[in-house]
Amino acid sequence: MMTKIKFIEAEFYDANADKRAIRRRLERFLKVRRAPGLGVAPPDPDAPSDLLRWENDLAFIEIGREVEGRIDRRAGRMVEMRAALAGLSHLKHDDLKALKVLRNGAELIRIRSEQQADEIAAGIHESMPWMAPATDFLWKSMRRSVRTGDAGFRLPPLLLDGPPGIGKSMWARQLSTELGVPRCGVEATAEQASFSIVGAQRGWASAIPGRPLTTILKHLIANPVVVVDEVEKAGVANSTNGTSFGLTEGLLSLLEPSSAISWQCPFYQVGFDMSWISWVLTSNTLATLPAPLLSRLEVMRLPAVPVAELTDFARREGMRRGLTQSSVEAVVETLDIAGRGAELNLRHVTRMLTRGEAMEVAGIRH
Repeated sequence: MMTKIKFIEAEFYDANADKRAIRRRLERFLKVRRAPGLGVAPPDPDAPSDLLRWENDLAFIEIGREVEGRIDRRAGRMVEMRAALAGLSHLKHDDLKALKVLRNGAELIRIRSEQQADEIAAGIHESMPWMAPATDFLWKSMRRSVRTGDAGFRLPPLLLDGPPGIGKSMWARQLSTELGVPRCGVEATAEQASFSIVGAQRGWASAIPGRPLTTILKHLIANPVVVVDEVEKAGVANSTNGTSFGLTEGLLSLLEPSSAISWQCPFYQVGFDMSWISWVLTSNTLATLPAPLLSRLEVMRLPAVPVAELTDFARREGMRRGLTQSSVEAVVETLDIAGRGAELNLRHVTRMLTRGEAMEVAGIRH
């Protein structure tokens, strides 16, 4: 179920059509002022049919080319003033065109009922039971959203902290699928990760809008899931003039609802309501994360996945991939043996299943 909101802090209008309308009003005002001096009688209020005669008489009043020029220039100035107030006059044609998709607002996906919240949480828990703390937090957030009648659902900013390969990003992907909202992912280890999230104003080597905003513009849904992987490894971007910009600093204003609701995009230099985004950050350690960032997040500390749950996952994923029973059981047996002497994770399982697929395609059977 969807609700529409005003997403951009600006107004859209057709400047050419607006200028024509202003010019017509100014011309008519001048003709009405000149009419008595030219012997044109005003319309008889008791004779509605006399309005037609009045409009015809006005149409034949000439105001002169010089006056028309002055009216045209005044209409142009009024249009420029209106454009400045609308907040989009500074944009180039292509940028304005990109934002016009927001003319009628953006949609919010909401949770229809507590039953739907229960079903979503149950589905995620069934496939990833070891992520129970995060799923429980999600379930309670969805139910709260229903009870308070929120226009759309947004998960409070969440940090999934735990060892590599336990499915933190997979959980976020399943969340967006179950909610029916778009998802965008950002690798914090990338050199320009900060720009990928907040965008960069012109003057930087690669001026771009941020990926979350681009996702919203593409789908016209204002509450996507945005995943920032391995946030503790985020670097710092440096401009050609030596200015530095860090990922965590850029995130702060987006994670705070009071500032996100009128967030100023560095690229477009326009305000947007980014307060409906569901943020899911992942990390392998909290040691290097700054306190201001952690204070804005609900931190979920997650353990390694037990071998028993890895084997259950292998069976479910193997069936989904269409592997034979013998191939799946071979993977399960390998996991059971390997897990006695080493710590395994979902990546090991995925590689084993992929190898099993390749062997089946090649006609090799265990």
